[in-house]
This record gives sequence, structure tokens and C-alpha cells, in this order.
Amino acid sequence: MAIVEFPTLIFLSLITIFILILTSTRTTKTTSAPTNWPILGMLPGLLRNRHRIHSYAAEILAESGGTFELIGPWFCNMDMLITSDPANIHYIFSRNFANYPKGPEFRKIFEILGDGIFNADFELWELHRKTTLSYFSNEKFYTLLEKAVSGKIQTGLMPVLEFLSERDREIDLQDVFQRFTFDSICKLVLDHDPESLSPEFPIVPCGDALNDALEALLHRHVLPEVVWKFQKWLRIGKEKKLIEAWESIDEFVYRCLSSKQSEYSGAGDGFSLLESFKQAYEESNVRSPPSATATATRVFLRDTALNLMLAGRDTTSTCLTWLFWLLSAHPAAAERIREEIKEELQVKQGRGNWRGPSVEDTRRLVYLHGALCESLRLFPPVALEHKAPVRADVLPTGNRLRPEARVILSFYSTGRMEEVWGKDCLEFRPERWRTARGGVMHAPSYKFPAFNAGPRTCLGKEMAFVQMKMVAAAVVWHYRVEVVEEVVAPRDSIILHAKHGLRVRLLSRSDSN
Repeated sequence: MAIVEFPTLIFLSLITIFILILTSTRTTKTTSAPTNWPILGMLPGLLRNRHRIHSYAAEILAESGGTFELIGPWFCNMDMLITSDPANIHYIFSRNFANYPKGPEFRKIFEILGDGIFNADFELWELHRKTTLSYFSNEKFYTLLEKAVSGKIQTGLMPVLEFLSERDREIDLQDVFQRFTFDSICKLVLDHDPESLSPEFPIVPCGDALNDALEALLHRHVLPEVVWKFQKWLRIGKEKKLIEAWESIDEFVYRCLSSKQSEYSGAGDGFSLLESFKQAYEESNVRSPPSATATATRVFLRDTALNLMLAGRDTTSTCLTWLFWLLSAHPAAAERIREEIKEELQVKQGRGNWRGPSVEDTRRLVYLHGALCESLRLFPPVALEHKAPVRADVLPTGNRLRPEARVILSFYSTGRMEEVWGKDCLEFRPERWRTARGGVMHAPSYKFPAFNAGPRTCLGKEMAFVQMKMVAAAVVWHYRVEVVEEVVAPRDSIILHAKHGLRVRLLSRSDSN
């Protein structure tokens, strides 16, 4: 930390406090867009709305036609373009993909992810994508997935829900889903079940650490780099939580890797995701440094496992959380899902007759698929993406970008654009995803970027839908979910968790027993 940065930080902080006090009683402002102040730019407006940053971005973009140029403090290199326009998303993620790698700024913010797929560019990204695609395309994969998910539902999820329902206890359904997906993805990736989903709800240091890390990473987007680096140096604020989370995550992942040594899967026939990555990495020319093969491979497997854990835990659990919040407000939709389950899975009334859907069965649950898509549209698990062009560029909206300019793509806002989804864009309507022939309506990824877009579209999309349908079908069939909170809002994080969880009561359905 350069000595000159400290007085600069104090100066900016004092001016910010003064302007926040000065503007706290203003009532004449007619636009959501932050005021561009001398020296501080639009930072005061961001700080005033930091507790609802995603909703604030959606308001600004709605008023600005989907794209807004945000001016940061003087000399802080914090200027950025924020957009939710599908034309810009399509251009950046597909048409001019080569000009928008993750880049050094992205890696700086997301340093905890190391050389995992979320940070990777060029040859390293190709290695990740090729290896993951090969594994997911293997005929053994969905057999392994179905066995792992259905087993966890039977031995973990349903016993816990029954235990809590019989005692009429309020529960945090988001916590339940996070524990379920954390156990499931750890088993698939690390061949280790942490068994965090049990009636005792044990403390899961690594699971909690993931949440703390993601919240700190969002703050790195809205704070000047000098500020969060100063916090990191002093080990204070969100940066202290990030440091502690990083240590907890490393301890867990490295312990799992060490316990399995070179054997990473319980499949028993050599069908292992991390073993595939280990082989691909050691045979590639991306290993660095080449002379430290064992150490480099171990770090690479840590990075790979962490990225897969984040993808496997948070996309699924976040979507399920918001799904049941939406269904609680739309009981008719929940009833239609039950009717579809009854008809398509041929489930009869009476205890013991439940047969959870297989991978093939899930493809017939079209209305449930639409409900999940609505959850993903309104509350995309990855709420934003960060890009920077290598060369100067002009977006379809006419905005000019200098090399390495910061571009924030707000996926949360895209799903709430009237120009994209119509006047009912804020309504929960699973029917919008059904074709005239009764099949699933597919939306282009730049309009529905819940799983990213273009070449970087999530390879686990199909896997996520299978898992979500298996879990949602079991819960919807057996219980009516009653939300007991008055306000449920998104958390200020890269991942769109419910800020205070989802407190519910589970009412057992008599006709399912």
C-alpha cells in the first residue's frame, strides 16, 4: 500500500460522509440515477443504495433504456458501463467473444477462484471446457447423478423435512437447499459427503465460508480498488471475512484431496471428474511452473474443485429457494405442478407410493420446468457478470469502450425488462415457457442469461435442471410450503441468495400420505 493512498482514502471518506449527510434529506430527485458529484463521481449514490444494489441497478437501467455509464471517483479507475440490454449481451458473449476475455481485472477481484473455469481464458479455458464436456457427455454420468441425487433425497432431504414438519418447526428452507446441494456436489466432485443435511443442522465451516466470500466479492465491484485493498491489508470489514473464508475453504478442499490422493471418485471404475482434470492438466502445456508438477497440479485441482462446488451448490439451491417463495404466493401454480406429477409419474395416493422421478422422467415435467425458468428469470443465481475488452470497441447500443474498460452485465435486470419480456415481466407465469404443442419453450441465452451466454454457457445446465426437478417434485408433492416472513429480499452478493434466508412452515399434504 503506497503511503500516498492513505490520505487519499481519508479525504474521499470524509467527503463521502459529508455528501451522504447533505443528500440524506433530499426529496426533489426524480430519477434513480446517482448524481455525478465533483471528485467523488457517483460513488455516494452507490453507497446509499449498497444494501439493495441489484434492485437499484434494475431501477437505473429501466430508466436508462438498459445501459448506463457510471462515473467513479476521480483517480480511482472505477468508471464502468452497466448494461442489461440483450443486444449487448449477445455481442459481448457471442458475436465478439474473443475481445472479451475475463482479463486481469476480473482475476484480481475473483482471485480466490484461482485457475478454475470462472477465471480461465484462452488455452486454460479450453482445457476446462473440453474436460468438463467430455465428462458430462459420458453415458455413465447421468446414472451417477441420478443415484447421488435420489439417494440424498431419500436419506437426507425427506427425513429432515419430515422431522421438522412433525414438530411444526419453522425452518430456513434456503439453508436446507444449500446443505443438500453442498453435500451432493461434494460427493460428485470430491467423493466426500460432509453430511451437513441432518436434523441437527451441524455447523459447516466451508459452506458458511462460501457465502462470506461471495458477499465480499460483490463489494469489490462497488468499492474503489484502493479501499478494498486497504481493508485487505488491515484485515478488516468484508476483506477480513474473505481472508477467513479463503482459509476455511482451502482447509476443507485440500483435506478432501489428500484423503483420496489420486482416487477422486466413488464410482469404482475410474470414472472420476477430478481424475480426468488431473490427467488433462498434466498432459497440457498450461501447467505453471512446469518444474513443480505435483504442487501445480494440487493447486489446479483445488481451483477446479472450488469452481465446480460454487456452480453446483449455488445455482441449484438459489433457484429452488426463490421457486418456493414464488409458489407460496401462487398456490394455483403449485397445484398445477402436483397435477403434472400425478399424471406424468403415475403417482398414487397413500404413504409409500411416492416414486421420485428418474432423469428421463424429469423431461416430462414441462410445467415444473417453466416454474423453474421463471425463478431463474426473476432471480438469476449469478446476478451479474464482469467483462473488459482487449481492444477498443463500440457496443450495439452505441456506447464506446476503451481497452480494459469495465463492463458490468446485470442479468438480474435483464429478466425484468419490459422491452424483453413484456408488460407482465414482473409476474410469475410458468405458462410463458410452454409451446403451443405442450413442449418447453426455449429462450435465447442473451435474453435468458441465467446460465451465462455464448461459448461460456454453463455446461451443467441440463444437470442443474435434472437435480432441481427431482428435489422440487419431492417437496411439492409431500408439502405445502408456507412462508412466515413478511419481507424476503435478495442478498447483496454475487450469488442472489435470499438476504435472511427463507423462513417457512411445512404443512404435510394428507393426499400424499
